[in-house]
Amino acid sequence: MNGIFITFEGPDGAGKTTQLKQLAEGLKKLGHDVLVTREPGGTAISDQIRSIILDPAHKEMVDQAEVLLYAASRAQHVHQLILPALQAGRIVLCDRFIDASVAYQAYGLGIDVDQVKEISRYASSGLQATRTYILDVPVEVSLARLHHRAGSGSDAQQLDRIEQKHVDYHSRVRAGFHQIAADHPERVQVVDANRSEEEIAADIWTDCNQLLEEHISV
Repeated sequence: MNGIFITFEGPDGAGKTTQLKQLAEGLKKLGHDVLVTREPGGTAISDQIRSIILDPAHKEMVDQAEVLLYAASRAQHVHQLILPALQAGRIVLCDRFIDASVAYQAYGLGIDVDQVKEISRYASSGLQATRTYILDVPVEVSLARLHHRAGSGSDAQQLDRIEQKHVDYHSRVRAGFHQIAADHPERVQVVDANRSEEEIAADIWTDCNQLLEEHISV
C-alpha cells in the first residue's frame, strides 16, 4: 500500500505545528507508522538551507534567491526522506510544503504564481499532498501570537526573517492560502484556528480518519 502524505499550512502563529504533533500522536496510538517532518528542513542539507533562508541577518536576500533556496531544500527533502517513506507505506505529516511557497513567495512577494508552482513541481518531482489542512487565523491574531512567542522568558524566540516582514505581506500570504483552498477543494481543508486546541484537533481528527478509511478501501 502506498503511503499517505498530509501537509499542514497556514499563517505563522496559526498553531499548525501543535496540531500536526497531536495528529501524529493519535495516529501512532492506533498503530500507524508515522513520519513527522517539516519544510524548509527535514534532512541535514535541507536544514542548513533553512538556516540561510530564515536568518534575520540576511535582509539583502533577493526574492529569486528565496524561491530557489526553498526549492533546493524541498528537492533534497522529498527525494531523500518523503518519497522513500511513502513508498514504504508510511503516513507522512509535513509542516509546510508547496502551498507555502505559493502563498509566501507568489502571493506574499508578488512573484508569478505559475513560476513558483513550476519550480516547486520540478523540485518535488510532481509530488502532491493527499490532504492539506490550512489552519486559518486573522492576520492580527497571527502577528500577536508571534510577538508573544518572541517575548521575554526562557522559551523566547527571535522572529525569523519571514516573520519580521510587514503586516501587508502577511495579509497577502493569508489571502494566498484562501485562494489555494478555493483552487483545490478536493485536497484542502480550511480549519478555523481561532478556537481552542481541542476543537481544532477534533475537526482534523474526524477528517483524517475519514481520509484513512477512503484510502484503505481503494
